[in-house]
Amino acid sequence: MSFKRIFHYYWQILRKYKIALFSVFLFGMGRQLFGFIASGYFYKNILDTLSKTEIPINERLEISLAFLLAMAISLMISVITPRYSDYVYFRFLSKAHKDIYDLSFSKLLQHSYSFFTNNFAGSLVTKVKRFAQSLHTVADVLFANFWPIITSTALAAFSLYFQSKVLSLYILIWSLIYFLIVLFFTKKKIQLDIKVAEADSKITGFLADTITNVLNIKIFSAFRNEENSFGETSANLRDRSFATYRYYVIRSFFQAFLMVSFHIFILYTMINLWHNGEISIGIFVMAYVYIVAIFDRIWDLSHSINKFMEALTNAKEMIDIFDKVPSVLDIKNPEKLDISKGDISLESVHFEYIEDRAVFENFNLKIKAGEKVGLVGHSGSGKSTFTKMLLRFADVKKGKITIDGQDISKITQDDLRSVISYVPQDPILFHRSIKENIAYSNPNATESEIIESSKKAHCHEFITKLPNGYDTLVGERGVKLSGGERQRVAIARAMLKDAPIIVLDEATSSLDSMSESYIQEAFSELMKGKTAIVIAHRLSTIQKMDRIIVLDNGKITEEGTHKELLAKDGMYSKLWNQQTGGFLE
Repeated sequence: MSFKRIFHYYWQILRKYKIALFSVFLFGMGRQLFGFIASGYFYKNILDTLSKTEIPINERLEISLAFLLAMAISLMISVITPRYSDYVYFRFLSKAHKDIYDLSFSKLLQHSYSFFTNNFAGSLVTKVKRFAQSLHTVADVLFANFWPIITSTALAAFSLYFQSKVLSLYILIWSLIYFLIVLFFTKKKIQLDIKVAEADSKITGFLADTITNVLNIKIFSAFRNEENSFGETSANLRDRSFATYRYYVIRSFFQAFLMVSFHIFILYTMINLWHNGEISIGIFVMAYVYIVAIFDRIWDLSHSINKFMEALTNAKEMIDIFDKVPSVLDIKNPEKLDISKGDISLESVHFEYIEDRAVFENFNLKIKAGEKVGLVGHSGSGKSTFTKMLLRFADVKKGKITIDGQDISKITQDDLRSVISYVPQDPILFHRSIKENIAYSNPNATESEIIESSKKAHCHEFITKLPNGYDTLVGERGVKLSGGERQRVAIARAMLKDAPIIVLDEATSSLDSMSESYIQEAFSELMKGKTAIVIAHRLSTIQKMDRIIVLDNGKITEEGTHKELLAKDGMYSKLWNQQTGGFLE
């Protein structure tokens, strides 16, 4: 695990709050100085003063009370300084928490579409939350544990140096040895924590996948199978967690043994020093107060380091995502977008998902601006891959794709997709209002424009019958709407975008025959003057296309109008006869 990588991202957030960080560190040191160190020093002077029998008792009392007053003032300062420190700390932390969520959101969405198809949504959400919480934990450990331990040990050793160099040296040496031993044990525990985090992420992903597919579980009576599978996943977490706890017990034993041994050793040393007249009873008490307090703080050091390392382990999962290079990248100096007509050309395109297993090889196709083209073919023929290449959800390995003569790999992905309206086969809506979902393609659209596109997509009718009309929340992924209703909302959204290129991927697959006929009318109006690519299994959807292209294993086997292809009596004709004969492809 690279601490440098993790702290690189932390520093992106924290460097904006350098003054606040310095203030927290400074006032944290003040708390130790005016509270912990000063108390021991004043205890020492009060005891030494009271034990000096050669000084009159009244004078000893006055001097002791003066030290007591000084200690009271010092303690009051130690009470005030941490309150200000806490205020600054929580103020900066609340801002940093927001910043780290924003950074995670931005970094996550920079990944290519394929990344999200290969990762559970629930697992990604958990990793983002862990990363944000990890900064909170790391900051807490640094400010509330590590810094007080470092400052109290260093200040105690410095203060004792002027009273007894031997005791000061012993405290420093023992603290260093203890710290190194804790690090030795922690190094092993990091590996265990990483395994626990991985097992926990698998449980989160399993839960998310199961909840998403709960309908399938109930339909296929698969509760017992899922329960057994989940039991195996949770057992993995149990075993890894127990291995971590077992290691914690072993480590705690060695730490306790080390602390008890030093405690006895330092007391024996102080008794000898007092017996030899090298330290006074006041120095004895002062040193013992420091040592007990340091023991109290340093006993939690291992626990603090555990929390610290667990937080970094959790952060590592998100850092790995940050450092993962997206499969599709924009070039450093992209060209300015110069697409307005929609003249599409694929030239000697080679594309593959798996090396040496090409989906398209030396593939060529030209679609004129304003042309309406239908793509058909068996499953696996390359229809969906075609849209992925056109939208740059995936990049071609060789060859190029141009629109209006501009190579789409030379412009940004956002610019490219701004000129393409895409309606997928299974449209997913945000858990927002219907109005917000339709306007997502054009945030500046007026209400009348939203309603107009809804009417063209034939969804205005069912929207107005809903209790809250266009303000109705559609539920997660649009679950409150039927499949056909979601599809029509998605079509309305595409219409509102008004892009020069339209890509419809089975856009009418979830509609009944009557709704499909309405949508066909809307499409005819929508596609006037635009380049349209329609992918369909239901061939009735593409009968009126200017050209129909039949794909098979990444190759064009037939092309022409509906009538021309029927006359050829080839693959298209067979598909048409199967569907009109009542058989589904």
